[in-house]
Amino acid sequence: MVAIPPDKTDEPVKTFNAFTLDLHDMAKWLVSHGITTVAMESTSVYWVSVYEILEEYGLEAVLPNARDTCSVPGRRTNVNAAQ
Repeated sequence: MVAIPPDKTDEPVKTFNAFTLDLHDMAKWLVSHGITTVAMESTSVYWVSVYEILEEYGLEAVLPNARDTCSVPGRRTNVNAAQ
């Protein structure tokens, strides 16, 4: 799940699969909407490929401390987490 500011597109939350081609599509989508920095969760080792592909496209990838993001109030869903 990837979310960008709603003023940049009619579809601010989008789902991408985890295949390499899909990760490239995700990076292209972000760049096409003027995104320069991405904050992402680091889950197991799955984040490494995403991080590397984002960097290939000139995006700055930031990995916040998971302890800080887990304490956000409210019911947590993938869409909410992405937003």
